[in-house]
Amino acid sequence: MIQVIIAALLILSGLFVLGIATVGIFRFSTMLNRIHVAAKCDTLGALLVLSGLMVLSGFNIVSLKLLLVIIFLWLCNPAASHLVARSEVRTNPNLESICDFIDKTDTQDE
Repeated sequence: MIQVIIAALLILSGLFVLGIATVGIFRFSTMLNRIHVAAKCDTLGALLVLSGLMVLSGFNIVSLKLLLVIIFLWLCNPAASHLVARSEVRTNPNLESICDFIDKTDTQDE
């Protein structure tokens, strides 16, 4: 019974974070802000939901697979968000009029 309550709390808190991320994506106006909200909240929301599923399934091979999914998301989600944001900075000519940022991109690596 305690296992189900802990799993439910983790899953519901993960769904809450994912719901807030959805509202944030629609609320912010610039692409970079939307990427920031999506990257941070998706990682945390997925961690909480998958942790709840791990608690619910117990200690077995399924929880090991869920742990591997968490590790994969923690490695790939920030890198993918960074690449999308970097392409937005490089390709949007009107970005300086919308956002205040310091352009630290090197022209040598192109």
